[in-house]
Amino acid sequence: MITTSIVALAATIPLAAALAVPACAADACDPAKLEGAYGFQLSGHTTISADSKPVVSVGRLVFDGHGVLSGYSSVNFAGYFLGNPVTGAYEAHDDCTITWSLQDDSGAFQHFIGKLTPDNSSAEFHQSDPGGAQNGVLQKVAAQCSAAGLAPLYSFGIAGGTTPMNPGDVARPISAAGSVEPDAAGNLKITVPGGAPPTAGTITVDSDCFAQISMALPSGDSINLRGILVNGGKQILAMQTDAGATVTAKFNAK
Repeated sequence: MITTSIVALAATIPLAAALAVPACAADACDPAKLEGAYGFQLSGHTTISADSKPVVSVGRLVFDGHGVLSGYSSVNFAGYFLGNPVTGAYEAHDDCTITWSLQDDSGAFQHFIGKLTPDNSSAEFHQSDPGGAQNGVLQKVAAQCSAAGLAPLYSFGIAGGTTPMNPGDVARPISAAGSVEPDAAGNLKITVPGGAPPTAGTITVDSDCFAQISMALPSGDSINLRGILVNGGKQILAMQTDAGATVTAKFNAK
């Protein structure tokens, strides 16, 4: 009986080892392959300035393959919209973790930490400074973009709210979901569930993969968004640029 048990155990060891290999490999990355342009979206609340305030940021970062990065970041902080070129440094590791710091043109530094997918195509991340925003996504972008790279149909979700900026203003939520169809001229047909008539909008795409989007929603809201095409144009990560609005938007190809 003992011999039989040993033989059975020995037979299970190769199988267990084979099953364990993918689990280990899933957390293995090649830091040298982290190179090129990535788009990002970061949102949440921050207490860096003491009181908790909503914040959303969208931008484009270029990793040079040697620990240096540069790019551009747009931020809506408590209703104020700002845009700055950024520079910084990063470290990528074999276990797929990545850390980076950014300095804007005011001289201020921000720090981030995330975990890449094994193919280095995307990462989830957060701002690691105490009180920093927690909901970040980083996605590979093409070397060059144009409107021709847009999908024929996207689903979209918009969520956030307004911050009172003037006496008499009242904070209110902004949310919408539905689909958009871009045409070759950059016009958008916007449809939401519930039978409301479609509304219109526009989109332009720059060569660096940033997109400017205007949408008239069936709710009566007219919003302007700045986004970046990622994942070969299959997704657009965006934020509202109108003063007083801290709103995120995501568009996914259908």
